[in-house]
Amino acid sequence: MKRALISVSDKTGILELVEQLIALDFEIISTGGTKTLIAEAGLPVIGIEEVTEFPEMLDGRVKTLHPAIHGGLLARRDDASHMAAIAEHNIALIDLVIVNLYPFQETITQPDVALSDAIENIDIGGPSMLRSAAKNHASVTVIADAADYEHVLAEYRELGDTTFATRQRLAAKVFRHTAAYDALIAGFLTEVVGEEYPEKLTLTYNRKQALRYGENPHQSASFYAEPIVKHASLVSAEQLHGKELSYNNIRDADAALHIVQEFETECAVVAVKHMNPCGVGLGETIEQAFLKAYEADPTSIFGGVLAFNREIDLATAQPLSDMFLELLIAPSYSAEALALLSKKKNIRLLKMPIYNTSVASDYVKTSVAGGLLVQQADEIDEDPTTWEVVTTVQPTTEQLAALAFQWKVVKHIKSNAIVIGDDSQTVGVGAGQMNRVGSAKIAFEQAGDRTVGAVMASDAFFPMPDTIEEAAKVGIVAIVQPGGSMRDQESIDEANKHGISMVFTKIRHFKH
Repeated sequence: MKRALISVSDKTGILELVEQLIALDFEIISTGGTKTLIAEAGLPVIGIEEVTEFPEMLDGRVKTLHPAIHGGLLARRDDASHMAAIAEHNIALIDLVIVNLYPFQETITQPDVALSDAIENIDIGGPSMLRSAAKNHASVTVIADAADYEHVLAEYRELGDTTFATRQRLAAKVFRHTAAYDALIAGFLTEVVGEEYPEKLTLTYNRKQALRYGENPHQSASFYAEPIVKHASLVSAEQLHGKELSYNNIRDADAALHIVQEFETECAVVAVKHMNPCGVGLGETIEQAFLKAYEADPTSIFGGVLAFNREIDLATAQPLSDMFLELLIAPSYSAEALALLSKKKNIRLLKMPIYNTSVASDYVKTSVAGGLLVQQADEIDEDPTTWEVVTTVQPTTEQLAALAFQWKVVKHIKSNAIVIGDDSQTVGVGAGQMNRVGSAKIAFEQAGDRTVGAVMASDAFFPMPDTIEEAAKVGIVAIVQPGGSMRDQESIDEANKHGISMVFTKIRHFKH
């Protein structure tokens, strides 16, 4: 007779499983609440204390950590000395282990969870049994996921045992499972003690979605999510309509989300292409904000990703329905807007909360070959009233508002970054050039005659006055930049020469 050891926190479907195992001539060993559930259902079950001949103790902290259990799991069936030791100590072999772990993740996501409650939900015996069984998968079948119940039962019915390929696959899954469980514990306790950059970084992610391909069709890709996401994130978005998200959709949507989150009190719309904004607009209504984002660059918005920080209503949906767009993100859609937009077969419609001001994404992770860079997110609060006016000409109230708006945008653009616009609209964006003059010229060209009377933002200082000289030629009236160059005075003199006001923020926003 084969033996199955069952100890589960999530008991969904467990009685049906036990009934089928008994029908397959399994003897069932169980612990605690699982044993009680099985016994109360009138099914035969052996308590763990009957196997160990030792009572559960320390409020259940110690019950399965015993040679009678781990000997039965770890003994190699092909090793005569192992089998002799098993016989000498009268230990019964265990063929199947079904364990899921204490709900640590569910516990720590509860509001105001007590540290003592979190500690009590760190499972010790469960991972030990899983790891022992997985190590000895040459002989032992181990299940940590209810999704695997039916496949294992099917093999037992058909073959009388599981195949080595199945046992090996389940063993690998178990080690991923316990590694992820330990990573959550390590992350939680690391946060508790305030370690900002620990000597070992233990991360875990759950696959949310297999993608059709990556950046290009010849690249495979998947979308993974952190187990616990407390901030506004695409992983918590609900897709209401359209094809599955692509790798590039997700990257662009994430960029758009970060930018639109800069604006909470105003209606805002952000249009993104290739992770850079091609248009950002503010308005008294979301329709006005959209029209400004569209008019910023009607060409580049084609095939773009748009993020809205207010509900998309019918008035806004009507012009959207006439355009080719990849994806829309919004906190909600009116019934009429959703019905209209859903007529477009290929557009993807995502619904998600845009803001969660209680918890921000504190760290940004960037992969490099063979490693990972981790840094604090660029989420510093800035007060324009503290900026230093370094030129003779002072910015007007309207110009200062425009500079503050453009400064919020420029931090999200790939360096070298230049943005042109007013207090409610970008009209020119220059991104990712090897020199700042090149970025400025791209922004000026895109803006056309709208540069006259506009303001300009630069994510970093001007090492030479040439960018300001070019700005003066197209009618820029005010500039915001970090300052900090050894040649700042040359830029200040150039601005004064052309009657341009310029402010220094003392904060740089490189985005490589």
